[in-house]
Amino acid sequence: MPVRHRDDLTGEHAFGDAGQLILFILFLAVWITDAFIFKYSTLLNDYIPFAVKLPLGVVVLIIAAYLAWAGLTIVFGEVRGKPRVIRKGVFGIVRHPIYISEILLYLGVLLLNTSLAGLAVWIIIIAFSHYISRYEEKLLLARFGDEYKQYMRDVPMYLPRPRRKKTKP
Repeated sequence: MPVRHRDDLTGEHAFGDAGQLILFILFLAVWITDAFIFKYSTLLNDYIPFAVKLPLGVVVLIIAAYLAWAGLTIVFGEVRGKPRVIRKGVFGIVRHPIYISEILLYLGVLLLNTSLAGLAVWIIIIAFSHYISRYEEKLLLARFGDEYKQYMRDVPMYLPRPRRKKTKP
């Protein structure tokens, strides 16, 4: 089904979706073959008990699912009449919650069955996500200018900042 153009969305890197799909397939292939077949780089599994890895992995996967759902719902769930910088919900906490959710998804899987080979692919995925997020920020800066610059100053790219108490003047 063809994707319809929306004027309220700024765009993304032309290779972003294809790159993410290729890296997803690569990650799964490497992780599955290493974690379950060859077990070449799974030595950490001997030192980290499953009773620790399972709850950590599940929590990380739940956070990833929430960030993906919340971010995608905000971006694609409504058509904005006037294009603007999105600051609501998870976009008021971090600028790239959808990319963070993707990174956390892979981390959650790695926590369930540690593979150093999978970890290497995960690092490549982080670098690729950073590259396409920077590209998209250039598009947003070109479209929204000072409004997006202010958003960049107010909201961190990936890791949330502790909230500061607002003092009354």
